[in-house]
Amino acid sequence: MFPKHYNILIIFLLIIENNYLYGKIISDKFPRFEHPAKSDGSLSIMVVGDWGRRGHYNQSDVAHQMGIIGEKMDLDFIISTGDNFYPEGLINVNDPAFDESFTNVYTASSLQKQWYSVLGNHDYRGDALAQLSPLLNQKDSKWFCLKSYILDAEIAEFFFIDTTPFQDKYFTNPGDEVYDWRGVLPRDKYLSTLLKDLDSALVKSSAKWKIVVGHHTIRSAGIHGNTQELVQKLLPILQANNVDLYINGHDHCLEHISSADSPLQFLTSGGGSKSWRGSYNWPNPKNEMLFYYDGQGFMTMKITQTDVEINFYDILGHVMHQWSASKSLIYAT
Repeated sequence: MFPKHYNILIIFLLIIENNYLYGKIISDKFPRFEHPAKSDGSLSIMVVGDWGRRGHYNQSDVAHQMGIIGEKMDLDFIISTGDNFYPEGLINVNDPAFDESFTNVYTASSLQKQWYSVLGNHDYRGDALAQLSPLLNQKDSKWFCLKSYILDAEIAEFFFIDTTPFQDKYFTNPGDEVYDWRGVLPRDKYLSTLLKDLDSALVKSSAKWKIVVGHHTIRSAGIHGNTQELVQKLLPILQANNVDLYINGHDHCLEHISSADSPLQFLTSGGGSKSWRGSYNWPNPKNEMLFYYDGQGFMTMKITQTDVEINFYDILGHVMHQWSASKSLIYAT
């Protein structure tokens, strides 16, 4: 009787109406949503970032391979790591870039799943609130975007966080760029609230796998490198709460970095369109850099109660890097 994602849409509408569109800060908790796992308890997920270029810069070619791999995987949902619409986000909710960069590009039947998205720095250069509007969900039901929220997928919890306001340079040296900071100012309060609520949610989480998703890098060998503000303010919270994976975009590459001092893995999937920047700078221990590819592609995850498997694919659909980890069921709660 109701659309497939009716419950998500209704909650989405209420949150938008009561909080986000009017620039208010939710100061107690992140909004929480649920997405069921498969009947066997597993999850199949695809991750892509930095993609929205109206099909250009090989975006359509990446989307084609995503559709092929997605069909084989029987996807549950897709994660977008931000910079959803270039070069300056959306003008408003009626911006044709939404159809031209999203609906008309990701047309494969396997990709008609819920997309869970965060905002990137380019998204903040337009009408940032437009991407949060339920009107876009009405145009294309697979679209879902909020600044920060929690997705409870049974065996895993995904903590989506708004990383753009952390970077000082967007405030102190924006150049000719204009950012839409509605709902962010005063900045100090916004960031302290976000960090407090994230820490509280992670402490309370009993999920087998804790995964944090943001746009900006924490650690990277790409052109943007490490985001020092996140290293200082966010990383300690992730490590203290035994987060398994931090997933991001921003650097237009595919990348996997391990931690020398914790199980935390840093995964960059920012190869959804324009890439090939020819940058690589990794002065840290070489054994931490498990994979780096300065090209286009995407990432997949298969998650069960005991295992997680990561695959990185190039624009031809070839597996370029694979990694897996296991946990004993004794730790499940």
